[in-house]
Amino acid sequence: MHPQAMQWVKDATADHTYDTVVELGARDVNGSVRSLFPNSEYIGVDTGEGPGVTVVCDAADYLPDEPVDCVVSTEMLEHTPRAEEIVHQTFRMLKPGGAFIMTAAGPGRPQHSAIDGMQLRPQEHYANIHPDDLTRWLSDAGFVRYRVDVQRRPADIRCVAYRPEE
Repeated sequence: MHPQAMQWVKDATADHTYDTVVELGARDVNGSVRSLFPNSEYIGVDTGEGPGVTVVCDAADYLPDEPVDCVVSTEMLEHTPRAEEIVHQTFRMLKPGGAFIMTAAGPGRPQHSAIDGMQLRPQEHYANIHPDDLTRWLSDAGFVRYRVDVQRRPADIRCVAYRPEE
């Protein structure tokens, strides 16, 4: 994870505490936001075993036993063909008022591997996330309060979205 992504999550969580956090794409390839949640019950979900992973599962299929306060996904959505499904599943994971905090590669970011950040491997999926798509996915999932932010350097798309209070 690059420093700007870490800073985005740090800023988004600065005035909040979360009892329960799920991180999607939790395998620590080049940094983790886990340290930003020192007092939280933390569940790391990824498709394969590795540092930071507590549950091996595709994020589009994962539902915690109980709804959680926060779902975090950093630099992962561009690496899955199921990005839209994951955004919808994130909504289902959250308690009313819960937060979804996300960073991903936006338009213009060079392709890179989820394995090590280097060159894509054969059969490895990669697609930058477009802000119009993310906005539509958030709205269609049921999020009504969200902020989508696009950066040029690095080419990032980021969001903070909240499940409505019921």
